[in-house]
Amino acid sequence: MTTIANVSPEALRATARRTEPRTSPQTAARWQVAEVEALFDLPFMDLIHSAQSIHREHFDPNQIQLSTLLSIKTGGCAEDCGYCSQSAHFDTEVKASKLMAIDEVREAALAARSQGASRFCMGAAWRSPKERDMERITEMVREVKALGMETCMTLGMLDADQASTLKDAGLDYYNHNLDTAPEYYGSVITTRTYQDRLDTLGHVRQAGINVCAGGIVGMGETRSHRAGLIAELANLEPYPESVPINNLVPVAGTPLGNSERLDPFEFVRTIAVARITMPKTRVRLSAGREEMDDALQALCFLAGANSIFYGDRLLTTPNPTSQRDLRLLERLDMRIEGASGA
Repeated sequence: MTTIANVSPEALRATARRTEPRTSPQTAARWQVAEVEALFDLPFMDLIHSAQSIHREHFDPNQIQLSTLLSIKTGGCAEDCGYCSQSAHFDTEVKASKLMAIDEVREAALAARSQGASRFCMGAAWRSPKERDMERITEMVREVKALGMETCMTLGMLDADQASTLKDAGLDYYNHNLDTAPEYYGSVITTRTYQDRLDTLGHVRQAGINVCAGGIVGMGETRSHRAGLIAELANLEPYPESVPINNLVPVAGTPLGNSERLDPFEFVRTIAVARITMPKTRVRLSAGREEMDDALQALCFLAGANSIFYGDRLLTTPNPTSQRDLRLLERLDMRIEGASGA
């Protein structure tokens, strides 16, 4: 197998263009984990240069997409995800709530639109949605779509019929993260399998809904595990249209509440490798931005991130204020996708 670590940036860019669909399930994956790990091992400046070069081939490097995420049903989740403040297995300060009213969701979407968000994401702390909830869920999708916004939902596991119902309601994106590499997954979650997550993504793709899938770094995993996560995402057929990269926010009371923070440059490397292996995806800075200073976020944009979650709260954890984000984008001369004059 060819080693990537010592090749020139030009050769690396040629290698990274392996975006053609596989012809059959038996065809070798586009990215082997060792190849992705070799990208992580590149000299930092070479890696950033290659990621930025590939980014410019497919996107305006001075434009960013804004998404807002609303928790439409908080807490009481039956899953035991070791990072999550909403799990019923752990004693955190998050209190369980019922599914929000449609009017409340519409008002939140209007507020997000007025502040520049073009996509409105709705998240419910469920293992999977119950049939009695589907009518209200689909009505939320219709109401937000009527405002001219893209819609995204994350509701846990879906079966094929539920995915089809959401598609019929007009859902644009469904988020279901892989979280980490297959071999590290059992250290974080035991109540659902990796295959469960892949099955849900398959149902979403089959229904014709765009896929939003990413992961979380800083959970005690190794660089090899981070490479394994990126390889899994990049080898989905096709790879996701949106890839949120979350930097763990340790929550007291959860098993990962005392996790050591990931080195900032390692986080930037993860962004760059995601951009190289998935050239046309939206790479989104997600959880953990509140702890990032402006310089680190700017470096992430240079590495190929071109989307952020925008708004003062991200489900149950803090997010930079809208005013702080707008000031940063102005200082960087970045334009908001879909804004007047963009």
